[in-house]
Amino acid sequence: MFLSDRIKNITEPQTIGMARKARELKAQGVDVISLSLGEPDFNTPEVVKTAAKKAIDENFSHYTHISGYLELRQAVTKKFKRDNNLDFTAEQIVVSTGAKQSIANVMLCIVNPGDEVLVPAPYWVTYIELIKLAGGKPVVIQSSTESNFKVTAEQIKNAITPRTRAIIFSSPCNPSGSVYSKQELKAICDVIVPQKDMYVLSDEIYEHINYVSKHESIAQFPEIKERTIVINGASKSFAMTGWRLGYIGAAKEVAIACDKMQGQFTSATCSIGQKALHAAVEMEIASILPMRDEFKKRRDLVYSMLKEIPGIKTTLPDGAFYFFPDVSYYFGKGGIKNSTDLCAYLLDKAHVAAVPGDAFGNDKHIRMSYAASEENLKQAMKNIKLALSELK
Repeated sequence: MFLSDRIKNITEPQTIGMARKARELKAQGVDVISLSLGEPDFNTPEVVKTAAKKAIDENFSHYTHISGYLELRQAVTKKFKRDNNLDFTAEQIVVSTGAKQSIANVMLCIVNPGDEVLVPAPYWVTYIELIKLAGGKPVVIQSSTESNFKVTAEQIKNAITPRTRAIIFSSPCNPSGSVYSKQELKAICDVIVPQKDMYVLSDEIYEHINYVSKHESIAQFPEIKERTIVINGASKSFAMTGWRLGYIGAAKEVAIACDKMQGQFTSATCSIGQKALHAAVEMEIASILPMRDEFKKRRDLVYSMLKEIPGIKTTLPDGAFYFFPDVSYYFGKGGIKNSTDLCAYLLDKAHVAAVPGDAFGNDKHIRMSYAASEENLKQAMKNIKLALSELK
């Protein structure tokens, strides 16, 4: 059957693939502990659910403005000001069906075929595929455990060419949990400012899951703000992954372009979901800190157990809810050649689902989410330690 070259050139996210394999094994009766998906194991806040129920009862079920109804976009601007000290107008906000669609909108609006987009590694799996979908060329900039998975301004400067159109990165980072400081972001800003046609896509979806400092956005620097597209959403901080609600704050011209693009795909996101997002962005940050504190507790638990596994090298994540340990010590043992082999082995022998590091741009590593119960995390680490000890 004929399929386009476009779809053939796109790969399935390995995060979704591993989650599917874990579900298949569970359906067969295997007790699998899945550490593969980036999904908080908390419930959506009651105030958010109440807002959605009220919207249904009040028949808020018709088309809205493509970018979201006006009062919602105004609430998002207030959130940006309150949390990030960023000034946007409602015309600069576009609400979409998840941050993934937000990124897709932007890529399709700013990237021409052959344009280069810089992608510090490790990166979220979807970045590369969306760049390719837009006809762009991903240019990966490597980091390391020693650099705490952060690239330097000098590395970015050396990667820029006349075809460079944008850079995209997340902070806190999925999959490494690294967090860029204000000073590091300013250095990156200073490198990009002279590149007049270069954009910054700043993925800040994990902003409230930060264990070391207040969140810093590169958009805070006036000299780069107009060319920075801030990407955010409700999935991580408010445990709303299934609601599929994301948004951007961007220059008016970029926002208008994304509104136009989205109008040809999904139009406005679900009206009921918009009411839920409205309630979420108006929540006091203090109300979601208990979830962050629980993640920090789990992070410390997993870190202590990972350090007890011979050959595993890991950093202590500063944010998000993932570990990205170096597992290359086990390559060459028991027929294991790469991170994909190791994840397959762990799923088969330890009954733990993790994601191969090559999906994130570094094959020496694997990603493990600690968005799971303390009981499951303890058991998963014990299973992994035992399974790896059997590799010779």
